[in-house]
Parts: sequence; structure tokens; C-alpha cells
Amino acid sequence: MAAVQPALWLTVLIGVVFALIWSSAFSVAKILVAHTPPFSISAVRFLIAAMIAGALALSLGQRFPRGWAAWRPIILLGLCQNTFYLGLFFTAMTTIPAGLAAIVASAMPLIVAALASALFAERVGAVKTVGLLMGFGGVVWIMGTRVAGGIDPVGLSLAVLGVMALSVATLTIKRGDFGTGLLMVVACQMLVGGLGCIPLALAFEDVTAFHITTEVVFAFTYQVFFPGILATLLWFTLVKRVSTAGASAFHFLNPIFGVGFAFVLLSEPLSAWDAAGVTLVALGILVVNRSRAAPAS
Repeated sequence: MAAVQPALWLTVLIGVVFALIWSSAFSVAKILVAHTPPFSISAVRFLIAAMIAGALALSLGQRFPRGWAAWRPIILLGLCQNTFYLGLFFTAMTTIPAGLAAIVASAMPLIVAALASALFAERVGAVKTVGLLMGFGGVVWIMGTRVAGGIDPVGLSLAVLGVMALSVATLTIKRGDFGTGLLMVVACQMLVGGLGCIPLALAFEDVTAFHITTEVVFAFTYQVFFPGILATLLWFTLVKRVSTAGASAFHFLNPIFGVGFAFVLLSEPLSAWDAAGVTLVALGILVVNRSRAAPAS
């Protein structure tokens, strides 16, 4: 039983810590994009994170990936999770609130569940489906007060495209055979993501428009070490540990933590209306991770 369904408490702990760090990235990114071009700062961030994570991985004896079979999923992962998902989200947050960006990202579990079922016959099962719908219902409840009036449709569209890319990345993590340790995978996909951002930065941005302040340095350092390396490593561990639906359900916590960080750091509004949505999200995550999907036929 334990081999089929790992200890719930440890899964929840990993998922909550991941979601807490990941959600903080939205508000910190909002600080960065106010002073730097989004794809340009993303490229610098990913490349520095790749060097740090790569050095740590080598010191732990994790080898560099070898062969096309190992690099193919790494390239897809780096482009989808970093260049497209994070790059598009950084761009979107120049025009939409950080809290809304976190909310949009939490739609990912439903997309992942649908894709896993359609492409890999990973049956979610009735109980998990109910849990996913409960979580998404909480997201919609919280989101309802934040989409009325003044939301830039282009920025919102970029965020939606970004979450689609993250869904593909999640399935890649689950199905990929990387041939090395997860920390080295984190480093290599960061390298791919950083290189992928460079042509987009050159094509669409003024790459010299950097306004460096103490706040920017702090935000950048935090992004590199916490969301960039630590949260990514926790996310890869979580996806490998449980089903894609169970792991991605923790993204439902993004509205809770993301809106909270936006309230504390950016003074974005927070209302009592969110409490019911928070309850639905928490119940949905527990339902998804306490149940087991039916075996694929």
C-alpha cells in the first residue's frame, strides 16, 4: 500500500512548501518587471540558476545528461516551463495583477488531468475528478472578484498560454527518462529556458532597459535561489512521487498564497469573499491526494 500511495503527510508537506515558494514568485516577479524587461531578466535569471544548480549537482555526483533520449525531454521541459510558462507570465504581469496571475496558474491541474487522460490513458477516477472540480471551483470563486473591469485581455491571454505550456512541462517531468539526478535536470532545463528567452528578448524588448535598485537585487536573488532552484526541485520531486493530478492539485494553493503575498508585498486588495474559495481549494487538494486513480486499461 505504501509503495502505491506514498505517505500523505510527506506529500502534503512537499506540496505546501512548494506552493508557498512558487506563489511568492508572482509578487516578486511583479517587482522585477517594473524595472527590467521580462524576457531579458528571465534569461539572466535562468542562466545564473543553471550554473548554480549545475555546480551543486556535479558536487553531489550527478552526471551531465548524455544522448538525445535524455536531452529531448529536458529541452521540451526547459522551453515549456521556463521560456514559455515563466517568460509569458513575467510579460503578462506587466499588465495584470500578480494575484490574478497566480489564480490563472492554478487552472493547470484540470488541464494536466485532461491531457494525461487523453494522451497517456492515466485515468483520474471519479473521486479525483470531484476533488479537481472542487479545487477549481474555489479558484473561480476567488478569481471572480478580480477579473471584472480593468483586466488587460492580452496579458490575461499570455498567462493562459503560459499555463498551457506548464501543463505540457508537468507531463514531461512525469514521463521523461532523464538519465541523471533531479538537481542536474533542474540545471539543464534552466539552461535551455535561459537560452530560449534570449531571441525573444532581442526581438521584442529593449535589452538595455534595466533599472537596478536594492529592491531589484533582492527580488532577483530570491527568484534565483527559491522559486528558481528550490521550488523547481520540490516540484520535480512531487511529480515523480505521486500522480500528475495529485501533484498538480497543489497549484490550487496559488490563489491562497499568491493573493496573500500580493496583499502583503504589493498592497493588492484582499476580501472576506476569498474565505469560501480557500475552503474549497483545501478540501479539493485533500480529496485528490487521499484517493487513488483507477489503473489505466
